Amino acid sequence: MRVSLGPQSISMGSTKSLHAQKCSPVSISSRRRACVVVAAQGPAVMVNSCTGKMGHSTAEAVIRAGLTLVPFSFTGQSEAVAVGNIGVCGIPVELVGPEERLAAIESIRSTYPDLVIVDYTLPAAVNANAEFYCKNNLPFVMGTTGGDREALLRDVAASGNYAVIAPNMGKQIVAFQTMMETMAEQFPGCFSGYTMRVVESHQRSKVDTSGTAKAVVASFQKMGLNFSENEIEKIREEDQQVKRMGVPEAHVPGHAFHTYTVTSPDKSVTLEFKHNVCGREVYAEGTVDAAMFLAKQVEKKSREEVV
Repeated sequence: MRVSLGPQSISMGSTKSLHAQKCSPVSISSRRRACVVVAAQGPAVMVNSCTGKMGHSTAEAVIRAGLTLVPFSFTGQSEAVAVGNIGVCGIPVELVGPEERLAAIESIRSTYPDLVIVDYTLPAAVNANAEFYCKNNLPFVMGTTGGDREALLRDVAASGNYAVIAPNMGKQIVAFQTMMETMAEQFPGCFSGYTMRVVESHQRSKVDTSGTAKAVVASFQKMGLNFSENEIEKIREEDQQVKRMGVPEAHVPGHAFHTYTVTSPDKSVTLEFKHNVCGREVYAEGTVDAAMFLAKQVEKKSREEVV
């Protein structure tokens, strides 16, 4: 049984409980390696890695939603040594290096049988991490972009493991992607002969090209545009982000601005599509919804496959 989920499935679940401004209180009991954080209901969520800004923001959203945050986080060996253990809303989180993962996961799963993994690591780690999750039957939400996406989807499908895989976890942005996919299905070739320019801006730490931009470009290609992913312009210089893209200076460390411009052959018609996000909260909350949805699919042993 498996659930291989595309971006459209992130609409599942409610965000009603995700907008509290402060972290919800939790009970903490002492254990040998870390604290066990227990919530009243919902899955236990382990965020890999809490050392990154997106992972840390998601861990905070897990707590705000009243779910159990597993007080362990997989990370790279060098990062584990350099950073040491960390805290999320006052909850100690122990970092687990690659060599300790297998032993640690058995102990973690025995304590948290309803475990769901969230992955916000690095593009280079996507496929290896997914392989580990599948091999150990760990349901996971893959929020990290990059890696070999075709191999990722193929390997997860072959394993029968439960997973949510999407290049964007912000539900409103996912709605925009779905709108573009629908447009491509309803009006194939409508932009034949037009030219296109795509510019995306993210914080300097994002090393790969926007997965959302790639997905939207795929829809435009079906609408007749001759445009390659390699033509997407990637902006990581702070002065260009502010002056050219209009990113507020306060959000230069965390933003996602995208502009898609299509122009007719005689330049008499121009259409511009934009989606600009400041901060990480919308993605963190969408990720929590995805984890909750996935946990329900596992609980009812769903055979549904959503592409």
